[in-house]
Amino acid sequence: MTEHELDAQGLLCPLPVLKARKRLAGLKSGETLKLIATDPASVIDVPHFCNEQGHELLSHEKAEGRHIFRIRRK
Repeated sequence: MTEHELDAQGLLCPLPVLKARKRLAGLKSGETLKLIATDPASVIDVPHFCNEQGHELLSHEKAEGRHIFRIRRK
């Protein structure tokens, strides 16, 4: 299955989530999005967004000051 990538490094709240929302809207159900963010608030915003919109947050890892989220579109 194709994994799409969205680099939101350097963007501050709410831009990473807004860009993820727009990108996910263009994906088919079940496709995944890898979101890379540096905004500290993303650790709160992204899980909340997924919960509200019904998308599945598959994973979250932190590496080298970046947060890497994998989201499966509902």
